[in-house]
Amino acid sequence: MIGFLILFPLVIAAVLLFIKNNSVRTAIVCSAAAIIALATLVFCATNIATPGVYIEFSSQIIDYICALASILIGVCVIAFAIRYKNVWAGILAGVQLVASLVFEFAFAHGIHVTYGLYFDSLSVAMAFIIGIIGTGICVYALGYMEDFQREHADEKDRRPVFFAIMFLFLSAMYAVVFSNNMSWLFTAWEITTVCSFLLIGYTRTDEAIRNAFRQIIMNIAGGLGFSVALYFCAIALKTLSFYEFIALGAYTPALVVLPASALAFAGLTKAAQMPFHTWLLGAMVAPTPTSALLHSSTMVKAGVFMLVKLAPVFVVSMVPSMMVILVGGITFMLASFMAISQSNAKRVLAYSTIANLGLIVACAGVGTPEAIWAAIFLILFHAIAKSLLFLCVGTAEHHIGSRNIEDMDLLFERMPKLARLMMLGIMTMFIAPFGMLISKWATLVSLVEMNQVVLLVLLAFGSAATFMFWAKWLGKLSGIAAAQESVEVTVTKTEWVSLYLMAALIVLCCFFLPVISNYVVLPYIATVYANPTAALSDDILWITSILAVVVTLLLFVGLNRKAPKGKKASVYLAGVSADNANRVYVNAMSQRSEATVRNWYLESLFGESRIKPIGEISCTLIIIAAFAMSLASITAVF
Repeated sequence: MIGFLILFPLVIAAVLLFIKNNSVRTAIVCSAAAIIALATLVFCATNIATPGVYIEFSSQIIDYICALASILIGVCVIAFAIRYKNVWAGILAGVQLVASLVFEFAFAHGIHVTYGLYFDSLSVAMAFIIGIIGTGICVYALGYMEDFQREHADEKDRRPVFFAIMFLFLSAMYAVVFSNNMSWLFTAWEITTVCSFLLIGYTRTDEAIRNAFRQIIMNIAGGLGFSVALYFCAIALKTLSFYEFIALGAYTPALVVLPASALAFAGLTKAAQMPFHTWLLGAMVAPTPTSALLHSSTMVKAGVFMLVKLAPVFVVSMVPSMMVILVGGITFMLASFMAISQSNAKRVLAYSTIANLGLIVACAGVGTPEAIWAAIFLILFHAIAKSLLFLCVGTAEHHIGSRNIEDMDLLFERMPKLARLMMLGIMTMFIAPFGMLISKWATLVSLVEMNQVVLLVLLAFGSAATFMFWAKWLGKLSGIAAAQESVEVTVTKTEWVSLYLMAALIVLCCFFLPVISNYVVLPYIATVYANPTAALSDDILWITSILAVVVTLLLFVGLNRKAPKGKKASVYLAGVSADNANRVYVNAMSQRSEATVRNWYLESLFGESRIKPIGEISCTLIIIAAFAMSLASITAVF
């Protein structure tokens, strides 16, 4: 089944590359998505509560395929760097290519990894996110990209490439979560990087190309950190087994300080933590399905997956642990602050993603069973809610002509189904009794128990900012003034299928939160720690899960009910009205003014130009200090 999940999306990607007929492409994408989702559900159901299974599998053919993939990735990036005259991307890609080839043929070739593949309960949870949410986004992309191409009719139709990369992305992510051979893991890791590069630059505008290269430069830097860890493992530790590396680090932390810090650095770049957060903001120029895929089921989730896997090392190794905790905590607080100043919905979602990833990163750095319990739930609920929100914003943008939150006035009337789905996603992100707030509560409990005072302060201020920017958006959506003509009648069926899928996943995951805790999260913690502990009791989880379902039902009650017939009253404007239809009145200065409702964005306090340098400088210094201490520690050991 693992082989099928990795290879089948790869085959579909190769097929879609040559399919130009829209009807045929739709049939293939929908069928493939259904098969992948079904296979994923079967895999998850048959392996639920697994304590961890290591599969005896090694292959020189796969080793050579990985070496070939590294060459192709390097050549691809260098070719684009030459074409668009980006010197740094070309240099870094060249260094990465040489480092990969030297490692493969000079060091890795003699090291045998008996158990090349593995899975545990964390892998099962990640497979669920990739196979259900990822394929749902691919189905959504069918209708969205059809509208997108119609709006760009003067440009060449490159949808075959787009969908091929989407499925290649899914294949690479499965390889990331199932590979115990660190050489295979690294290849899949770099494939996600180049897929992201190609998707961000899909439109080939100057802005898209610039942001695509920003992403590739930052993530190749992280890839070089991964390479440092590989070299160290091969030369000093004589193993490329990820399991053996983690076990060795948990018992002799002084021996793995440098490779653990290097892998943590790779995870921080992939997870878009400061000072590398700008690549994820730049990714917003890509079509909405790309944004949803990067934020929910691929790319950034690979970064936090790596860091959560390294938690047993962090809990006993101070240097990489403090680097991860401080960078994650600072990123959470400052990204939440900057989200307050944004009115562009996709930038709000981007900053929210960066912030929540920071919280997951900080939990991984703490590394206790309670913190990891919270981190896994944060990963799950963030993936579902953020995919729903990105898809809702993409559909809204196509129908109201804007992604600005201030242009979403009366969306509750203009797009009643979509507005409710968007409100469900927003509520899931920041209020009780939905999953994200419950996970943050668990984070708070774990930090109090560990006396993490600094992180508690960062969490408190960041959470306050989170409440502010989500509440502003929710208020804008829920405003009702009068019956408005619905503009959502042209939303495609594939979009609705994906949107309702994400909404259903939110409700189901909220309702079965105690079940997920007992049969997915705790079994993983039991394989890593001797004393598996949930941050919150089952009684609390069942109460919140039932309340979440009740709130969701109340949100959607009366959705299809027709408005009662009666006389429509015009909008009342106190004072002298000049034009009620357009909400224009005569103000106290005898001038005509338009009555508007606008949120408060506090740009002077929370603007990017004010806050971003603080985060970038502080996190850069923390990373440099961590590597300096890691080198000093390794020098002392050897």
